[in-house]
Amino acid sequence: MSFWRVLLAIIFPPLSVIGKGCGSFVIVLLLTLCGWVPGVIGALVILNNTN
Repeated sequence: MSFWRVLLAIIFPPLSVIGKGCGSFVIVLLLTLCGWVPGVIGALVILNNTN
C-alpha cells in the first residue's frame, strides 16, 4: 500500500481502488455515497487486502 494510494483513499476513496476491479469501485462508491468515513474505511480495507 503506497503513500499516494492512502492519500487518495482519504481524499476520494473510489478513485483509489479503481485498479482493484469494477466490483471494488462500485462497493466503495456506494459506501462513499452513504458517508465519507465508510468510504474511506472500505477503500483502506480493499487496498490492504494482499490478494
